[in-house]
Amino acid sequence: MNHYYKISLRTITTLCVVSTISLSIQGTGFADDDKTPTANPPAAVESVAQPLIPVVKNATPVKLEVFPNDILLSNLRDRQSIVAQMVYSNGITVDVTDLVKSQIGSGDIVKQAGATFHPVADGETTVKFSIENFAIELPIKVANATSNPPLSFTNDVMPVFSKSGCNAGSCHGAARGKDGFRLSLYGFDPKGDYHRLTREMLGRRVDLAVPEDCLLINKAVGAVPHSGGELFKPGTEYYNTLLNWLEAGASFDEGKVQKVVGIELYPKNAVLNGPDSKQRLTVRAKYEDGSDRDVTSLAYFSTNNDNSAIVTQDGLVTAKNRGEAFVMCRFDTHTVGADVIVLPKDVEFTWNETPENNYIDQRIHEKLRNLRIQPSELCSDVEFIRRASLDICGIVPSPERVNQFVADASPDKRAKYIDEMLARKEFVEMWVMKWSELLQIRSTRQVSYKATLLYYDWLKSKIANNVPVNQMVRELLGSQGGTFTVPATNYYLNEQNNLKVAENVAQVFLGMRIQCAQCHNHPFDRWTMDDYYGFVAFFSQVARKASEDPREQIVFNRGSGETKHPVTGQNMKPKFLGGIEPETKNKDRRAVVADWIASADNPYFAKNLSNIVWAHFFGKGIVDEVDDVRVSNPAVNPQLLDELGSKFKEYDYDFKKLVRDICNSRTYQLSTKTNATNESDLTNFSHASLRRIRAEVLLDVISQITETKNKFRGLPLGSRAVQIADGNTTDYFLTTFGRAKRESVCSCEVIMDPSLSQALHLLNGSTVNNKIKQGKLIERLIAEKKSHDQILDEIYQRCFSRLPTDKERTAIQQEISTQENKTQALEDIFWALLNSREFVFNH
Repeated sequence: MNHYYKISLRTITTLCVVSTISLSIQGTGFADDDKTPTANPPAAVESVAQPLIPVVKNATPVKLEVFPNDILLSNLRDRQSIVAQMVYSNGITVDVTDLVKSQIGSGDIVKQAGATFHPVADGETTVKFSIENFAIELPIKVANATSNPPLSFTNDVMPVFSKSGCNAGSCHGAARGKDGFRLSLYGFDPKGDYHRLTREMLGRRVDLAVPEDCLLINKAVGAVPHSGGELFKPGTEYYNTLLNWLEAGASFDEGKVQKVVGIELYPKNAVLNGPDSKQRLTVRAKYEDGSDRDVTSLAYFSTNNDNSAIVTQDGLVTAKNRGEAFVMCRFDTHTVGADVIVLPKDVEFTWNETPENNYIDQRIHEKLRNLRIQPSELCSDVEFIRRASLDICGIVPSPERVNQFVADASPDKRAKYIDEMLARKEFVEMWVMKWSELLQIRSTRQVSYKATLLYYDWLKSKIANNVPVNQMVRELLGSQGGTFTVPATNYYLNEQNNLKVAENVAQVFLGMRIQCAQCHNHPFDRWTMDDYYGFVAFFSQVARKASEDPREQIVFNRGSGETKHPVTGQNMKPKFLGGIEPETKNKDRRAVVADWIASADNPYFAKNLSNIVWAHFFGKGIVDEVDDVRVSNPAVNPQLLDELGSKFKEYDYDFKKLVRDICNSRTYQLSTKTNATNESDLTNFSHASLRRIRAEVLLDVISQITETKNKFRGLPLGSRAVQIADGNTTDYFLTTFGRAKRESVCSCEVIMDPSLSQALHLLNGSTVNNKIKQGKLIERLIAEKKSHDQILDEIYQRCFSRLPTDKERTAIQQEISTQENKTQALEDIFWALLNSREFVFNH
């Protein structure tokens, strides 16, 4: 139930008297949506006080917004619904569409039914929406008000099928159709759908003699058995569209069909005050001829979190439990979304001012304030030094370095330590390993072991010399020559299918999985089959041939070769994803697309790589998974992602500077301990998360702590697992703990989730126990006359970067005192520490 500001009887009387004097005002409220639209009279008398603004506890209304910001009507059937939203001082928003009053300016050119405007006559005017002392004016423009253009199969009939679910994958949009009838998935092939609807089973599905009694209509209204049940009732908008199209002859579109170039969803965000709060939505489509259309009734609505907010197919959002939801709408090939935050009813929250080290903290705190979440406190010095060492270099700090760091009283010691880590060779090795996974560096039938090592060395030299990432990508994608002399060309040997090459490039460098669009328009993103095959065309002229050395191949541009669209059969012109068709005549198409990918004008590249770096340090991306960027998988903090991308460009794609920013942020240095406001937050980085140490690093730090050495193929004794060049080189420990095989570019290849087999291997396997025996650390410390307490401090600091607590020390001392073999007892304790969750997880 809404609450309203109290108003006295005397005030109401005064308002009524004033309103009777204002004879020139035209107006209507939006509460009665069911009335038939009628033209506004030349002058309407205001006889009642304006509705009052809903009360939000401890907040005042600050802004009235009405969406969309103009009303453009272009034919007799056109209409435009509006949504009014009040914004409060604490960020809460309330739908006031039913409460605002409208005052239409001069000219009798529109009629109004509830919150929807319809055309009457050509012309221009304005409409003023007001509530109490808030008002906003929108322009109205009407053209061709009496024109009733023929219904378009593509733009009018197909949307009815999509809205009703007829062409969904679970119905007739399945690859084999359903019940003997097939439609293209989400309508990617209108011509094919028209043929199957009107030419197959001629006279049965469509009957122009008795259109209201044909199979198409009878199935939809449930007059005959239908697996999908009743889709709509006679007399509804969808029924009338199909019936009118049939009565007009059921023809296909003549001439050029105006394509939808984008859709707009309003409002773009909402902060709802408690369960059952509501927010209606309106959707407008933009066409290539500049016209627009209200498609709210034709758009398909969904939510990615129905625990927090649900949405009806009428576009009404209803709040449920505290949380955040991304409410999406799909129309034609376009999907957009709106952020909806749901808070407890009248939740009391006071933001405690928190220090901000840089722009990252500013963007994070902006989001947390909206969510009424207070970030955790900073982690301790010992937690920070272990966390930063593992994340930046894949090592643990020595006990001596920990003690030195803790004793340092300088306020910038954390920043100095980050710089110290960034200057180490281990930092380079960590990111060579990460990029080796993205580029699938491994030996195969096509790529010899020698070529693999040369490819790895090429990558290592680029990262070690801090070559800007965009420059490295240009060189990689435009490379040609021998796989020995120009190692970057091995990128085109690991995968030789042009479709897969294009998919991999999009996934690695742009963060997009466009595979769905190979067979049909992407159901959850903007990419169409035209986009897919236009992008594949950039790689259609890559060629390979043998060299004198049978282990080496030569990659070159043959200057010919086209990509055909499987539906139309046309040769596709190379086209940037979401961009233009560049001039590629007499050019290497790969070099053209490489320049675009790595350019500052590319809206995806910098943000995608920034997201990959972010995910390394936080265990999850701002968009997660990092290589699944799509409208239906939105960034949890788009403002932060945008700024990280901008900074990356500003730094000339020097990702070491980006790492420095991330690690210096207060957000990175937060504790894993939660507070009452953020204990249920898993997505907004309000506290640090426990992250299992990845396979290579875990093996390396076990070896570092136990002072033992590993041997891997092609590397000298004592090399680190992160230095392994070939994705096919592994051992049982690395495989068990999820090392990437580099068989695909998917981020999911690296398994970070703990499992029973991992726990069993640590407990019963040979790795930990053998390394304790081989390293003989406990024996050496005893030989150096170290006391049991000193040995305990040493192994605790090696494993956890901290000293044992008093409780732990007492319990362990008691255990040691009961054992005759003190060496064995201490080794058992060492073994227990290496098997503990505190050791296996970064925190």
